[in-house]
Amino acid sequence: MHNGIIVINKEKGYTSHDVVNVVRKTLNMRKVGHTGTLDPEAEGVLPICLGKGTKVSDMLMFSDKEYIAGVKLGISTDTQDIWGNMINTSDKVVSREEFEAVVNSFVGEIIQVPPMYSAIKVNGKKLYEYAREGKEVERKERRVKIYSIDVLSFGDEIKIKVACSKGTYIRTLINDIGEKLGTYACMNSLVRTKSSVFTLENAVSLDELKAYAIDGTAGEHIMSIDSVFEDYPAIYLDDEQTKRITNGAPSGVKADEGTYRAYDKDGNFLCIADVKRELSKNGNMRNVLRLVKAFF
Repeated sequence: MHNGIIVINKEKGYTSHDVVNVVRKTLNMRKVGHTGTLDPEAEGVLPICLGKGTKVSDMLMFSDKEYIAGVKLGISTDTQDIWGNMINTSDKVVSREEFEAVVNSFVGEIIQVPPMYSAIKVNGKKLYEYAREGKEVERKERRVKIYSIDVLSFGDEIKIKVACSKGTYIRTLINDIGEKLGTYACMNSLVRTKSSVFTLENAVSLDELKAYAIDGTAGEHIMSIDSVFEDYPAIYLDDEQTKRITNGAPSGVKADEGTYRAYDKDGNFLCIADVKRELSKNGNMRNVLRLVKAFF
């Protein structure tokens, strides 16, 4: 039984659910889950949670991401990517300077309208199901944050690198860039290079995972659950504090206020916990450790 996260470098043609099924079969495990979908035509980082690691999947879904995307100018499609049905074309010529100026204007907090071809539910039905029926329904705007956009190449092949918050649709970003340029644009490739702390550097392909499973080394490529929270400092608890935290009870601690990775005295990862200054029953102020997310 494996507990942790295996980072898969997803290939084109696989859905996220396909990857989960392959990992489940390869590692002979039932408790396997992904951390947010990647479209079938997209590639790159897809963290897969195993065993107790599935408890962290909801937290990873809300993490920041980084992508390298291809941009095709002069074309718009119903899916906002090159694999959809063409809607409009334009022969307007755009210079690199114009392109970079418009791209830079999207850095910061922006408002997006999710595309019709997406898995967001409206009235209990996924948007892409409405789209396949030829229907368009009203979608709520959402605020997302673009931390940076770098133009990696411009010309016959346009590539941009985007660092962004959760919930950002890169194809919608590209579509909106096209509109602001006074032309059309759609996404023609997408590679996720980072999700939370996971990067392509620590990712393995499905074929590599199968080979590791055969030679018994798959476990060497599974990252520990606490690696997700490496930005938080560690705190080590004594037996009494461990007993209290594992029973969901608060405990006094000698630590500064903040969020911590909590371990028992033997170094076993227990949970994510907050330390806050609180008033005790005897009227004194003290720092108290409280459970946030259990992994024991």
